[in-house]
Amino acid sequence: MIGLIGWIIGGGIVGWLASMITGRNAQQGLIGNILAGIIGAFVGGALYGLLFGGGINFEWNITSFIVALIGAVIVLAVWNFISRRA
Repeated sequence: MIGLIGWIIGGGIVGWLASMITGRNAQQGLIGNILAGIIGAFVGGALYGLLFGGGINFEWNITSFIVALIGAVIVLAVWNFISRRA
């Protein structure tokens, strides 16, 4: 249960920072930030694993925070691209 709460809080923080970087902060709320952060953590972890080898690390530390942030920025950039075309 504690791990789930950590993912929600960490996802919210990462998603919020990523939304500020991509300029979507005013367009998405708390749930959008949490989802962007959690999905971004998985995307970033997968890309990190492909580029540098190794598996997905489910611990929160500075490296996983940066990887999750980069993944969330990628997710939001793709979302911006898709939503502009629609």
